[in-house]
Amino acid sequence: MRPKPRLRLRPRPPAPSGARRLARRHPGALLALFLCSTGGALAALALPAALGHTVGRLVDGGPVPWAGLLLCAALTLAETGFDAGAAVLTTSTGARLTAHLRTRTTARVLAAEPRRALAVPTGDLTARLTARTADAATAPVTAAGAVAGVLLPLGAIVGLFVIDPWTAAAFLLGAPLLVALLHTFTRRTADAGADYQRAQSVIAHRLTEALDGADTIRAARTGAREYRRILEPLTTLAAHGRRTWAVYGRAAGQSALLLPLLMLLVLAVGGLRLHAGAIGVGDLVAASRYAALAVGIGSLTGALGALARSRAAARTLDPLLTLDPLPHEGLGPLPGGPGHLELRDVGVVQDGKQDGNQEGKQDGRQDGEPLLNGEPDGKPLLTGVRLTVPGGTSLAVVGRSGSGKSVFAAVVGRLLDPDTGTVLLDGVPLTAMDPALLRPEIAYAFARPALPGTTVEDTIAFGPWTAGPAAVREGARAARADGFVGLLPYGYATPLTDAPLSGGERQRLGLARAFAHPGRLLILDDALSGLDTVTEHHVRRALDERAGRCTRVIVAHRLSSAARADQVLWLEDGRVRATGPHEELWADPEYRAVFRTETGEAEERAGVGAYEGAGAGGALPRARTEAEAGVQ
Repeated sequence: MRPKPRLRLRPRPPAPSGARRLARRHPGALLALFLCSTGGALAALALPAALGHTVGRLVDGGPVPWAGLLLCAALTLAETGFDAGAAVLTTSTGARLTAHLRTRTTARVLAAEPRRALAVPTGDLTARLTARTADAATAPVTAAGAVAGVLLPLGAIVGLFVIDPWTAAAFLLGAPLLVALLHTFTRRTADAGADYQRAQSVIAHRLTEALDGADTIRAARTGAREYRRILEPLTTLAAHGRRTWAVYGRAAGQSALLLPLLMLLVLAVGGLRLHAGAIGVGDLVAASRYAALAVGIGSLTGALGALARSRAAARTLDPLLTLDPLPHEGLGPLPGGPGHLELRDVGVVQDGKQDGNQEGKQDGRQDGEPLLNGEPDGKPLLTGVRLTVPGGTSLAVVGRSGSGKSVFAAVVGRLLDPDTGTVLLDGVPLTAMDPALLRPEIAYAFARPALPGTTVEDTIAFGPWTAGPAAVREGARAARADGFVGLLPYGYATPLTDAPLSGGERQRLGLARAFAHPGRLLILDDALSGLDTVTEHHVRRALDERAGRCTRVIVAHRLSSAARADQVLWLEDGRVRATGPHEELWADPEYRAVFRTETGEAEERAGVGAYEGAGAGGALPRARTEAEAGVQ
């Protein structure tokens, strides 16, 4: 019986990655940090008063004020202890908040639709999830620790007023200049920090591109050119770095000039008041100490700079933290079935969110800055696809490069939601299913599979659930991977770092992972392209054994893949050109031309077409990799 549909769940967008939200994560630690900072500041403020009183007693003569000396020693120890505790809490709490923010941001990215989540280039995304999260997570810690930086100068000014209003007034004469200095420093530091982070993102993106295409670069002998392209933004990065240090240096130089002048002015007025008999020697000692604490407002520059960097980093994380998760209607498990697949007027339009890795756009962005919320450019990837695949049968998806084969594979497995139309699995729309319940029903294998895990067994067992040892070995046998795995130093326990794998062996491990996690729908996106003829034959036999129990969708480049399928979907420019058995479509010369190789049509007539395409292509290679790793 079909589950009763419920209203679509639309989670509220989360709050931005600000200090308030993070502070609620570890309130106890931040409260302890606040108390330590406050305790240290209060001890530092009490010490000048106690020291001044003790010195006054000593100057006046009489017995040694042991109580005052002990109080000064106790306050000194208390200040040192509180400062040490604050330092420990700052480090430990900052580390925990960074880990939490990284986990939350990563989870948000992985829960979103790949087309939206992976709009940010890989290098920039890595920088945001590492360095930016660390900078953003320091905000609540810095704010809690900055209490001392604010309390000390304010308390010192109050102490000066208590000792002598004229001495306090002397300090306040220069206070507006100091406040203006801090305001300018904070604003300029925030701007320089944001520009520096953008330049870092460009370098990270270009480096990731070069690493992904290392073989192509070596083959084309363009290493020197790529080296220059990657390091080109270093000039901009260096300029922003020098600008940051110039801001710090200018603020430090102005502080070094202003603060001693304020201190000298306070001491001069205090000396005049001492000469006039308005205050005593002990009061002058206390006033000098309070003046030193009051001019210490310049120490706030470090905290303000950290807060400015944190705010700039938080702005880069906000677009990731506001990504909507895959919407669904919260339906329970799918009704029993062998994987009946139906597409109703499915269309996919490429939009600007997929072009985030393009650099140098003339839209006001910095070079290489990702376009996360771009306007759609309206390029159709699939248009009006109508198709029914009976459960338990096999479908070969064929077409020239760029025809939409990989986009089709992504849509039927809900790695990508269509912009129009509906995809149903056993009568239930994919968008209605809870992704946690849908993902175990769909297995994927790719031309260039990701291999997570520590050992060979780990990477085969990795998936919506951890496959057991028996399922791992059965999957490896079906993918014809057990032979080369047995030759590895420790078999299935061999670390991946110690297992040199060819492209075909990597594909077989990806196939083994798909076989080890059987569901009602198996999608192979050019996952047989790196296999030799004998291995491919055995893998196809394993696929045929799943007939009646599992629907197989095979993005095919080889003639043999289409010939063995129950049904063929022929795509052209994102539209359905034709569907039907391979024998019927073969009568069309344009269909035969899809499989034509440089060796001519003789091989086609012999049924041995060996088209070795460079890959499935398509618009979402990164989306396939992430979802294949089980992150949906």
